[in-house]
Parts: sequence; structure tokens; C-alpha cells
Amino acid sequence: MCGVAQPSGAEDLTRRIQQAFAAHLAVHRPSVRVAMSIGVAIYPDDGRDLSTLLANADAALYRAKREGRDTVRFFAPEMDARVRERRLLQHDLKYAIERGEMHLHYQPQARLDGQIVGFEALARWEHSQRGLVPPNVFIPLAEDSGLILLLGEWILREACREAASWPKKLRVSVNLSPVQFQHGDLPTLVHQILLDTGLSPSRLELEITESVLIDDFKRAVAVLRRLKSLGVRIAMDDFGTGYSSLSYLQSFPFDRMKIDQAFITKLADNLQSAAITKAIIGLGRSLSLPVTAEGVETEEQLRFLAAEACDEIQGYLIGRPLPIFDYAEAVGWERPGSVSQVRPREKAAHGIMVGGSRAL
Repeated sequence: MCGVAQPSGAEDLTRRIQQAFAAHLAVHRPSVRVAMSIGVAIYPDDGRDLSTLLANADAALYRAKREGRDTVRFFAPEMDARVRERRLLQHDLKYAIERGEMHLHYQPQARLDGQIVGFEALARWEHSQRGLVPPNVFIPLAEDSGLILLLGEWILREACREAASWPKKLRVSVNLSPVQFQHGDLPTLVHQILLDTGLSPSRLELEITESVLIDDFKRAVAVLRRLKSLGVRIAMDDFGTGYSSLSYLQSFPFDRMKIDQAFITKLADNLQSAAITKAIIGLGRSLSLPVTAEGVETEEQLRFLAAEACDEIQGYLIGRPLPIFDYAEAVGWERPGSVSQVRPREKAAHGIMVGGSRAL
């Protein structure tokens, strides 16, 4: 926009672009509306060459996408620092597996009588210079960059290899990303990993969230049916937080529902959370579908779930995510001279035995 005062000229242009796309488009029926996010970089303040301007406009666009649909953001210097940091972290993530920086921690899942029935495998990144990088940082980064395909395969293979070595035939749960459903042949990969590791398919539980089904429902269901035909179990994670969870239960025969920890955390002081939790447990009972409550941290939460006859629990009350060596006795290994992180404790208040001390 040569010869036009900036940034007012750019602001006017973005408004006109948004208005042009604001009208509903008749694509078959019903009509659809296109949401648009815009990132803006202005010459010469934000860059004196094309590559710099494009990079900075991309940084502004990334901020716009993070802050919601139909958002316009102009480049600011601090964005450049964040983009550079993000790119460096993405570069390091690409080599984290071969450098041995990736590890799996395992969080126990137990019945209300205290019996450990399985573990959820959770990825941890111990960066050589930065230290521990939180999963809520590196997982979205991996998904945005496509590295989740490499990372997801490693997690699945490592979890299956580990579980196959346990003397006790406990299940292992692995989370799947929506990106893994959109690219490649996930069922063939899972089948090959099961063959390579020797893990029985019935011991593998794959956890998905509603987001897997939103983008391409037909493809996702087709992939899920192929996965289930292998003999693995499919669980719907974070149940109750999406818009269409009930309709998805009708469309696909899930093997388990997991109540999102956001509801469990608020059981004591939020009537709505308590009511939703009761309803999900009741729904599971009606459908003969086991229900696992995530994020159980207190005795009060445990008593509530016991009164509602929830099937299983997972959370710090049972155990934190730790290297599997810390749960040696739970998986059937003997560690002479050591004390297991998982040992039953009787809850006199309600007569329930809970397997697992707090691993603080």
C-alpha cells in the first residue's frame, strides 16, 4: 500500500478484507461462513526486506490465531523474540528423541478397591540445556510442526515395549493426537508396533479427545473402527468438555469414558461439577461403559466417587506420573531392599482400600 499513511492504511485494508469474507457463502446447503485471522507487518518499521516482513507478519498471524477467530494483530518486537524462541525449541524437539532427551512417565489407574489395573504413558522432555520442558509447551509445538507424527510413534512404541515386559498383564494407555488421524496409516502403524513389541492388543488402550472427531468425522471413525478391529481398546478422554460428546458415543462403540479433571477438581465447591460428574457416571452405567475419573487428589473426591460407584480413578491420590521403575511392585517386579511407591492403605472413613501412596 504505497503512498498511504501507516498503520491506519493497513487497518483500513484489514477491515475491508474481513468485510469481504463476512458474508455467508452458499456451498451446497447450509451456507457457511469463513473465519479469518490476519497478521500484519509494515515496511520499513517491521522489516526492510521481503523475508523479514513475511517472517514478522507470520509471527503476528500466529498471535492472532492463538487469540481467537476473526482477529487482526500487528507485529510487535516482542513477537519476534517469541517466534525465534519457538523456532529454536522446535529445532531441538526434532532431535530430542535421538539425543535421548525424551522419556515416558507412567501414572497408575486403579479400581476403587485399590487394585492397580493399568498405567497411562505420558511423555516428558528433559532438555539438555533448558531442563524439563512442560508437555503443554512441547506437545502443541509438535502438533503445529508435524513432529507429532515422529513423537507419537516413539511414545506408542516405547509404551508398548515397556508394558510387554511387565510380569503383571496390566493395560497401558496412550494418548493419540488429531494430527495422527489426519496423516499416514495409523492402524497399520499400531498393528506393526504390536507385532514388533509382542504386546497383546487387549492390553493397549488408545485415548482420544473429541477434537479427533471434529475435523473429519468420517475418516476418524473409519480409523477408529480399524484400530478396534485389531483388538485394542478405545477411550474417550476429557469427556464432558466438548460440544458433541454424547453424539459421538452414539456413533462409535467406545470402551471407556474418562471424566475430565476439571470437573473432579471442583466437586467440593461447585454443584454443577458434581451434577455433571454424577450424570457421566450414570450414563456409563446405563451404557455398560466403564468410567475413569481423572485428577483425583483428595479423600473427599474419592468418597464422592465411591458413593456414585465410579469404576476407576486416576490422580495424585493414587500416584504421580513417574518412571515405571518407581512402580516396580505394581507391575510385578521385585526390587530387593526398596520400598514400593504403590502400596495399599485402608481408608477407614469409607472402608475402601486404595492402592497407591502419594508420591510427593
